[in-house]
Amino acid sequence: MAAPAVAWAAVPVPAQTATAPYDSHDTYGSYETGAEARIRDAGFPARKLLEEFDEEHPRGFDRETVARLGKLDFVAARRNVVFVGPPGTGKTHLAVGVGIRACQSGHHVLFATAARWAARLTAARTDGRLADELAALDAHPLLIVDEVGYTPFDADTAHLFFQLVAHRYERGSLIVTTDRPLGRWDEVFGGAAPALVDRLAHHAEIVRLEGDSYRMRRATSAWAE
Repeated sequence: MAAPAVAWAAVPVPAQTATAPYDSHDTYGSYETGAEARIRDAGFPARKLLEEFDEEHPRGFDRETVARLGKLDFVAARRNVVFVGPPGTGKTHLAVGVGIRACQSGHHVLFATAARWAARLTAARTDGRLADELAALDAHPLLIVDEVGYTPFDADTAHLFFQLVAHRYERGSLIVTTDRPLGRWDEVFGGAAPALVDRLAHHAEIVRLEGDSYRMRRATSAWAE
């Protein structure tokens, strides 16, 4: 059964306007090719659009804020977004949906789980190229860090995340999904949490989702049939 369309499905994709950052001598066809290449290169786990989000599932979330995020003004302003809620409430879907819109608007995006970002940053530090890696990420106006909170990090790894957030501060946007309120991030990042949260949340939209797991609901429904 198809998910119901949401109220903000009709928000136009900014890339379709005359001011979108097209490549030179771009045409509609080459835009499509470029957008699809950016979507592929972003590393999304699946293709999930904002229009496909089941707004009836969460018991509560700020629809107006999500609609505004779909316009991507936060990327131009180099602000951050944090989706907070229990597992299965749609945080990753929304993050991917916004990320795909950003790709369609001409922005380069990178998506990875917090564990994979930790591995990437750790490898860069081990190779003595952490500063170069952080600078290279500046080519991506939007980075998405999924599943913060599922795995606590040691002090060294927590410091790497602090360096990522500090480097991006007022330089580029982050979308973070997490199952824990920011006030409990000490459970994930230890002593680095206060400074990390301070920089992340200073210019951020915090979107809270409430409800039960969509995946568990689907599984329960399947067993009942």
